[in-house]
Amino acid sequence: MSYFKFFAFIALVSFFFSIAAATVPDSETFRFINNVKFGEGIAEYNASYRAFNNFFTFPFQLCFYNVTPGAYSLALSMGTGRPGFPLRWVWEANRGNLVAENATFTLGKDGNLILAEADGDIVWQSVTANKGVVGFKILPNGNMVLYDSAGNFLWQSFDSPTDTLLVGQSLRANSGGSHLASRAFPSQTVNGNYGLILEGQRLVLYNNTQNVPTILIQIGRGNIEFVRFNSDPKSNGLRLEYKVANSSTNGAMVLSKPNFNTILSYLRFGIDANLKAYTYDSSREVGAWKETYALFIK
Repeated sequence: MSYFKFFAFIALVSFFFSIAAATVPDSETFRFINNVKFGEGIAEYNASYRAFNNFFTFPFQLCFYNVTPGAYSLALSMGTGRPGFPLRWVWEANRGNLVAENATFTLGKDGNLILAEADGDIVWQSVTANKGVVGFKILPNGNMVLYDSAGNFLWQSFDSPTDTLLVGQSLRANSGGSHLASRAFPSQTVNGNYGLILEGQRLVLYNNTQNVPTILIQIGRGNIEFVRFNSDPKSNGLRLEYKVANSSTNGAMVLSKPNFNTILSYLRFGIDANLKAYTYDSSREVGAWKETYALFIK
């Protein structure tokens, strides 16, 4: 083995050893127990909630919420909870597999995010143990991330949407984040009968009971790599952008052009299978949430 190859080998081994040896600093670890005082604000689905006060990036905050006493979802809220500014649930970790009182949400020194019952039974995890995580944060766009010492994202909530896309969030082909699932009922935190799925050359809305597709985007050549919900900073326009895999081809479906800033928006695949966008207009004193797009006008 040449000296160059030898030293390159040593450098590579050292790099992987440093990644494996990296641990989360004590100041960045946390353990939140689902037993604190309920929040006093107004929340979607008439839910009760307990907020993580240490994890708030306006207007996003982590919470445990429930619509059935004793059965909680770990979720990200958007809004403030004041009258006219109700919390909306824009991401959930454990829909359909709810936890009870005294459940815990933990980031340990190994870098794994874990949602567990009080007895330690793991309900959800980020699967990032010993991968170099040094911290967790909520970004201004609502993306929750685990990052390494170089700032690279080792896990992000944008990769696992539930029924909602935030601005900048995508559905990606050949991944766990290729679809949205509707909620069944306001009073039940489980998946409903409708799916919005990125498959091959199209983005399709399905009624799972009838298997009848409604095509939102269809292209002629190649497969779609991703579809991204986005806000145009120049026109305030909301749109679905897409890119064709292995190609320079891009496109966009314009949804609406409100006359106010739309950066704090989300696209919701609803209980009734309607696709709607809502925008948080923080300049207003009341009625901050505005419906800014609806696929089906009723």
